[in-house]
Amino acid sequence: MSDDNPTINVLIHGLGAIGSFYAFILDRAPNVRLSVIARSNYDVVKQKGLTIKSQNHGEHILRPAGVFKTPAEAVGPRYDYVVCAHKAVDQENALAALKPVIDESTTVVIIQNGVGNEEPFREAFPDSSIITCVTWTGATQTAPGLVEHRSSENLLFNLYPHSNIPRDIEEKRLDRFASLLKEGKTVFTVSPDIQLERWEKVVWNSAWNAVTALTLTDTQTWLHSSPSAMAMTRRLMADVLSVGKAIGVPLDEGLVDRLIEKVLSLPGLGSSMQVDRKMGRTMEVEVILGVPVKKARELRLDVPALEMVYALVKAVDVSTRKQLGMDA
Repeated sequence: MSDDNPTINVLIHGLGAIGSFYAFILDRAPNVRLSVIARSNYDVVKQKGLTIKSQNHGEHILRPAGVFKTPAEAVGPRYDYVVCAHKAVDQENALAALKPVIDESTTVVIIQNGVGNEEPFREAFPDSSIITCVTWTGATQTAPGLVEHRSSENLLFNLYPHSNIPRDIEEKRLDRFASLLKEGKTVFTVSPDIQLERWEKVVWNSAWNAVTALTLTDTQTWLHSSPSAMAMTRRLMADVLSVGKAIGVPLDEGLVDRLIEKVLSLPGLGSSMQVDRKMGRTMEVEVILGVPVKKARELRLDVPALEMVYALVKAVDVSTRKQLGMDA
């Protein structure tokens, strides 16, 4: 690349469905040199590349410049962006593993479910810029190295501001990331209030991830299983909404109605949490349910539906962790 169009080194950590989709998008920018950290799909991606079948973009085979099993193996180039699309189930160990590939010139991009995700990253990487994202992109890894993408596609993001990095430098890093997404021909929005977007999605996820994982049914089956199902779902969403409002997030009281209308207009949905339970994997309990519960307890809010669902999902996850020989 020329000095006017220098190479931008991007590392994707977490090559599941969402990580794979945005690896494909970012690799379309001509000056990006893409590397990926893969786990269960490492052998396939290393040997054959990553296959993307998208209703919006067609079918493509992505061959990253580097395919690694761990961040330690990826040490070498200075990475301009490290995109963290791994599930938020073991943040402490994941962030410790990432330290060799992140320095003060690296912008960390968080594409994860939940709320409260940014502070662990800030503590681990106090000198780095952080871009925090919410994705409404429908993608599923149907086999190792094969990702199928439906038509839904939007990445909302903005800076998680750093008090010690000049604003103009952070804005340049944000703008450059947006330009890469534009070159990748994806839908994105630089949101003026990304924490509002995070809390709106966690109202959605707290209900559908939890109930589909606990009942092993899809959303339509659950909602039509009994009159109590709809009432409980609404109460759960309202509990999470009340926590967000109490900490200053300007959530709209009509959000629950809109989210219920949205899910009723769709075919029965599963969830990533449900897939994790079926596959015997740990679930994203804390960032989706645990953080709202913690905030509610700090503020002494009465959130009985949220407390109950958190306790139930937590019990399932503790059981899974014991079976896997992990600390509960």
